[in-house]
Amino acid sequence: MSAPALETDAVTVEIDGRRIIDAVSFTARAGEVHALIGPNGAGKSTLLGVIAGDQAASAGGVRINGLPLEEVSLRELARQRAVLLQDHTVFFGFTVRQVVEMGRAPWARTSQEDDDDSLVTAALSAADVRHLEHRRIPSLSGGERARAAFARVLAQNTGILLLDEPTAALDLGHQEAVLQVARDRARAGHAVVVVLHDLTLAAAWSDRITLLEQGRVVASGTPDEVLTAERISAVYRHPVEVIRHPSSDALLVVPVRRAG
Repeated sequence: MSAPALETDAVTVEIDGRRIIDAVSFTARAGEVHALIGPNGAGKSTLLGVIAGDQAASAGGVRINGLPLEEVSLRELARQRAVLLQDHTVFFGFTVRQVVEMGRAPWARTSQEDDDDSLVTAALSAADVRHLEHRRIPSLSGGERARAAFARVLAQNTGILLLDEPTAALDLGHQEAVLQVARDRARAGHAVVVVLHDLTLAAAWSDRITLLEQGRVVASGTPDEVLTAERISAVYRHPVEVIRHPSSDALLVVPVRRAG
């Protein structure tokens, strides 16, 4: 098992007197895709913000690559982890390529700067927006903007990738493509943490899953360990079946629907 890339130790977050995260201990490792799942308001995005260093914890600690987060400078943090937020709208008149080039800012005046052009071009291709590179962001559809934002974090070329609902605005084909890129990054030795609502996608693409409910960890483990029909039905307050695809043996989470 690889060393932890990110760890939280009993992290708690309180905002306006409400406990959003309640004593959560979490570990993400290099070489793995780790999905955060849970119903709306479970604390997924808040936890991602804490491990990214963008949201302060009220209690508990965070370590990145073995170091306490508070000991890592902002510039060094930007060289260790890249973050894709839910809200990635850019209204200014930048082109797609200019937005993706922003991902290279942490590496300015370093030897890594020599790779800027090749990494930007590779990121544009990986996110399927190279054909849009000269288009201005306001002219794009929501899905195209989402892919441009994804390309920006890929161009940042960090060992840790934090993705908050990267598939939300995407069609089926691009959902699969984005998560394939995430899987490829993990195979290359990176740590990938991804917030997902689609449980079947989480099952298909994750090595590990952490299920949250009301700010607490309900279960953490492999998809088979976490995604049981009884547990998911209870947490999401809706009956589901967890079945295997007859051809691929993939795990499928299917809501139970009333006929008519």
